[in-house]
Amino acid sequence: MPTLFLGLISGTSADGIDAALVELDDTDRSRCRLLAGRTFPWDPDLRATLVALGQGGEPGSLDELGELDARVAIAFAEAANALLRGAGVAASRVAAIGSHGQTVRHRPHATYPFTMQIGNGSRIAELTGITTVSDLRSRDIAAGGHGAPLLPALHAALLANGDEPRAVLNLGGIANLTLLPAPAGSVRGFDCGPANALLDAWCERHTGECYDADGRWAASGRVDEALLRRLLDEPWFAMPPPKSSGREQFHLGWLARRLSGDEAAADVQRTLLELTAASAAAALLAQQPGTRRLLACGGGVHNPLLMQRIAARLSGVQVESTAAHGVDPDFVEAMGFAWLARETLAGRPGNLPAVTGATGPRILGAIHPA
Repeated sequence: MPTLFLGLISGTSADGIDAALVELDDTDRSRCRLLAGRTFPWDPDLRATLVALGQGGEPGSLDELGELDARVAIAFAEAANALLRGAGVAASRVAAIGSHGQTVRHRPHATYPFTMQIGNGSRIAELTGITTVSDLRSRDIAAGGHGAPLLPALHAALLANGDEPRAVLNLGGIANLTLLPAPAGSVRGFDCGPANALLDAWCERHTGECYDADGRWAASGRVDEALLRRLLDEPWFAMPPPKSSGREQFHLGWLARRLSGDEAAADVQRTLLELTAASAAAALLAQQPGTRRLLACGGGVHNPLLMQRIAARLSGVQVESTAAHGVDPDFVEAMGFAWLARETLAGRPGNLPAVTGATGPRILGAIHPA
């Protein structure tokens, strides 16, 4: 019978907590129907602290980090409860919450690799009365993987088509690609470069706005080709998959080291937008040159200039939102973590080793019973 699950995530941009209530059917694992979705804003001061940590900043003390872990969990639990109230659904009807948490550090290449998402799962379970699955990336890291991306299996279930090679481009804080070959073959996926994290940070610094609505500010500038070349010279772009990244890699400090100092702020914004388009298109052409359709999701899908520039760099590829295929682009990731919670409770692996680089499939996450 169909079962209800709830997914929670705050992504690399930390622009809000996405909550998605979905209906899943274990007899048809390709079924993942969104019943309700909503984005809940962060407290501004808390968001500023989380963004600073994600960009490589250090907490003042272990006490501060512990309190942040609790505060993020409380905010996640409040988002879950509010979503259920709005949908008129009792917590008792929800089998589990899949909570991604908030990434504050991602170090898959460290001497002792780790990833850290805060937002204590026990507290979420306590405050919602719903079994919660959290810490969904660490097991893959322990098995030698990157812990990311974790959603290509869901992309394949919802959006693959055996008649044409497709790809899914998630334009969140960091952009990542899922490659869906046709006829059906091995699904691959990897992070391909910065997206909204850099665009939002530069926009906020120079305009006071959290993001560049519809890409209008970027459209007022021009591409600085010399700057674009310096940005694309970053060695990370040349690394082969599997690979992952985050704010600790692509942040304003990284950008500042590549600026000459006399660029107009709007030109930098336009160039950052072109960086996202160029890096995503180059990665797709290198890894699956026969792609016929690119399905975009995440916040960047609402930036028409960004979508136009991606399409312009991919001649012969149909570029469109996942909405054209019945999947809400704003809640794909939250839906994905609900889906991963179901896999964990069912005792099934949630990672794809060909995507993350792990030594094998693993059941992901820690389960916190209601």
